[in-house]
Amino acid sequence: MSVSYMTHPLIKHKITLLRKTTTGTGEFRKLIEEIAMMMGYEALADLPTTDVEITTPIENCVSPVMSGKKPAVVPVLRAGLGMVNGILALVPSAKVGHIGLCRDPETHLPQEYFCKLPEEIDQRQVVILDPMLATGGSAVAAVDAIKARGGRKIKFLCIIAAPEGVSTLMQAHPDIQLYVGCLDRCLNGNAYICPGLGDAGDRIFGTA
Repeated sequence: MSVSYMTHPLIKHKITLLRKTTTGTGEFRKLIEEIAMMMGYEALADLPTTDVEITTPIENCVSPVMSGKKPAVVPVLRAGLGMVNGILALVPSAKVGHIGLCRDPETHLPQEYFCKLPEEIDQRQVVILDPMLATGGSAVAAVDAIKARGGRKIKFLCIIAAPEGVSTLMQAHPDIQLYVGCLDRCLNGNAYICPGLGDAGDRIFGTA
């Protein structure tokens, strides 16, 4: 099991701003991107590199560049879309896939309605993005979908998580790496994270 909790003071500061009811849609989107970029910097620290020879204005030298297949960034629709540009700011050459999940009205379990991933997903570092990790049901379903299509190297980035969601996800998929911006107290009776920040998707897209 690998769970990393972010400790950088700038991430903590920006998450506090996200939580505030007075933070408007435009600022909320910007903060989501900034936090995702800072978390991505940590999460992608182990990307493989290879040495190449280059010419500087002074002399030739050997210097590292990224190697292998480009990472695959996979937001969980729709809130995960808000984090994509933050990761692409770090790795503009990354491929982008999408996973759509909805709750079955009878079983209340997540159901996949859309999944399109980059080719050769089995050879890529996959980074799943979802701002909120509440019960963990959707997170487990997202990882299930990627593994079913051959994905093996999987990281999951969330900005806010409940202890229940962390436990559920890591019990179901102990082989992935989970990165959490902030671990909150608990879920309430309606499965909302407390203190949380409300519905991330609604706040990103300005919907009610």
